[in-house]
Amino acid sequence: IGFCLNRPNMLKRFAPNISKHLRPGVRNLYVHEYHAKNLMGKYGVDHQRGYVVESADQVPEVAKNITTENLIVKAQILAGGRGKGKFNTGFEGGVKFATSVEKAQEYTSKMLGNKLITKQTAAEGAMVNKVYIAECLDIGHEYYFAILYRAADNGPVMVASNRGGVDIEEISREHPEDIHSEPIPFDTGLGMDQALAFAAKLGFKGGYQSKAAEAMVNLYKLMSENDATQVEVNPLVETPDGRVVCVDGKINFDDNASFRRKDIWAMRDPSQEDPKEVEAEKHNLSYIALDGNIACLVNGAGLAMATMDIIQANGAKPANFLDVGGGSNQKTVTAAFKIILTDPNVKGILVNIFGGIVRCDVIAQGLIAAVEELGLKVPIVARLAGTNSAEGIALLKKYQDDTGTALVGAEDLGDAAAKIVALIK
Repeated sequence: IGFCLNRPNMLKRFAPNISKHLRPGVRNLYVHEYHAKNLMGKYGVDHQRGYVVESADQVPEVAKNITTENLIVKAQILAGGRGKGKFNTGFEGGVKFATSVEKAQEYTSKMLGNKLITKQTAAEGAMVNKVYIAECLDIGHEYYFAILYRAADNGPVMVASNRGGVDIEEISREHPEDIHSEPIPFDTGLGMDQALAFAAKLGFKGGYQSKAAEAMVNLYKLMSENDATQVEVNPLVETPDGRVVCVDGKINFDDNASFRRKDIWAMRDPSQEDPKEVEAEKHNLSYIALDGNIACLVNGAGLAMATMDIIQANGAKPANFLDVGGGSNQKTVTAAFKIILTDPNVKGILVNIFGGIVRCDVIAQGLIAAVEELGLKVPIVARLAGTNSAEGIALLKKYQDDTGTALVGAEDLGDAAAKIVALIK
């Protein structure tokens, strides 16, 4: 279960009844479209060519290097659904067709510095700090293509459809028969023979078939050589001049590979992430923001998910997943509380600690010190189990009796959950 740390998809799998509370956009390292296309270029994958700008004034200069008369203007955020998105200003569309450089400049100015709201962003949207100015392609047929790791196949799998250009979820719902998948041998990788056959299955013919297969093989190389967990292209298109082009690309990378992929992690954009999660990482805390009102502070991923489940079973909703790890102490507890309290929705905190390596009385002392340092006003219920749990609970009770602070101890998780739910009502 510890493998699920910093892995929202694993979190969904092991705690399915809280998966609907996970905010869109939470994922392993996910880089902007322009970074994904730069990587594709390095691996010989034909992609929609363009240039990134950070101000509208840069548009005329980069447009000189684009050969098509019309231009495509794309807001760069780490979420899908940009084309149908809407800005906080009322301006509609995060992907725009521009018939002139002036129009491209106008659209860029309306995107930069504003928040784009899509079905995959949080309600407040995501800030647009960069815009991609790209060539406008004459598109023939559109396909969907992805390579990802699927547990059922114990390895990488190609997933594709000849109905590209729309959400894969929509294809799955309305035309499931048009989605094709095929495992890739883990020992040999994706070869041209398999790629050619898969391209033919999708409907590529003639020269398009060989170019599509070459793109598939090179995308697999990109994925396997950079510790990517998913490469998704939607759409992958045929053009009348014989190209097979990746028009939009999304690449996710395994967090565990950060130590050996410094060049990839340099592409990270913290401005697109939840500030609480960025701060938690600085303190080696595993934190994922949810949309409830009872915060959790737990040592152990499995224990954290059990805590969130029991909160929901008692009629409330968890505000976060927060694992402080095995070395809980005053410093980590204080840092965790600070992060928790930046969420205005938090009305109470449930602490669930198993004292194995660290004694429960030491944990209780750390909780008391953190409460005093931060002047916490929200109610806190702490379930302590393990070494010196009775002593720890006694310390919390004495502190509550002496100060009147709502810092309540509990031995049983069910009792602790019931108490915190009652205290916030």
